[in-house]
Amino acid sequence: MTASSRIPAMDVLRGCAVLGILWMNITAFALPQNAYFNPAVAGPPSAADIAVWATSLLLVDGKMRGLFALLFGASMLLLIDREEMAGRDGRRAQMIRSGWLFVLGCAHFLLLWWGDILRVYAPVGLFALLFVGLEPFALVKRALLFFLLQFLLVAAFIASLYAWGHAAAAPGAESGLREGYAAFMTALSDPASPGTQAEIATYRSGFPTIVQHKLADVPGEWLWGFLFTAFETMGFMLLGMAMLKGGFLTGRWDAEQYRRTARHCFLIGLPPMAALALWVAWSGFAPLPAYGVALAWSLPFRIPLTVGWAALILWLLARHRSHWLIDRLAAAGRLALSNYLATSLVMTALFYGWGLGLFARVPPAALPLFVLAGWTLMLAWSKPYAARFAMGPAEWLWRSLVNGRPQKIRKSD
Repeated sequence: MTASSRIPAMDVLRGCAVLGILWMNITAFALPQNAYFNPAVAGPPSAADIAVWATSLLLVDGKMRGLFALLFGASMLLLIDREEMAGRDGRRAQMIRSGWLFVLGCAHFLLLWWGDILRVYAPVGLFALLFVGLEPFALVKRALLFFLLQFLLVAAFIASLYAWGHAAAAPGAESGLREGYAAFMTALSDPASPGTQAEIATYRSGFPTIVQHKLADVPGEWLWGFLFTAFETMGFMLLGMAMLKGGFLTGRWDAEQYRRTARHCFLIGLPPMAALALWVAWSGFAPLPAYGVALAWSLPFRIPLTVGWAALILWLLARHRSHWLIDRLAAAGRLALSNYLATSLVMTALFYGWGLGLFARVPPAALPLFVLAGWTLMLAWSKPYAARFAMGPAEWLWRSLVNGRPQKIRKSD
């Protein structure tokens, strides 16, 4: 997309999303993987740790990723329309675009960070091509169907864990069954578990060891990650298409409409999310409640909260278009892929053994300090860079690969 064809409202939304994703991803950069679901994996949580976890669960977890997916789906439509207006095959262009995005995601996963989302977005985006011609209401109905499928899948998985626990606790249960269940639950709650300690040792080691570890986990890790996010991602992509066609994402609604939408969505989503957070805390961060809430039970409420965030941001944009922060957020959004990948580079350099080696050494309560530093860097470099260059370095690489030749990166004088 050229600078002249950009939609400012979507740039601002994308900038907020890439900043918000760092808030949630910082746990996965800095701590063992299961700490993403349960702060007890990082050690007995303090009051400050619990406050950071609760803030993340209520306001950030899944919502910024959902906002990113909304915008990805909308951007697909914009790309297809632009290609077809130029006399080219828009769907073919999107297929090539997704193929190279998958390659970039694989490189991101292997060389930097295991939590890459591009490897999910790329194949899901290909499947989403089947729905691009639908009207907004039809897109919303199919989005809700995919959300339901995702919920049924993850709920069935959590139910299987409860069944496993029931079978392991039954009189006469085989020792292998009991030990397997105990080991799985321990990994979800105990920082001293063998799996957690092995993970800490791996990510405090050198670059070759980390890459080798991720290579060994590629097939299973990707499959499980895809299954637990693909239908939800598809739902948000289709919802984004509907919201683009309805004028929501382009900022065409008036401020009062955005305000009412944000209010309704937060009233729908926040109270049950708060109840879920209280349940997990009341359980003493027991593994099944914490894991179930993070993976399954919060999913129905992440949907209205994601839409609520989009509406809130667009309401603030409608009221404060001239604020200095708006331009910086829009610039960060224009460079979203570069900011996303650069965040991984900076944070893994801070936490992994090939860098400063802070992995599992920083308490959860201190991680927002790293987030604030990351936000400051993104907002500081994006605007002056975007003033001189038409696209970010990662965007330039992606578009050059898609087009089969280096793209012009400097803006015309």
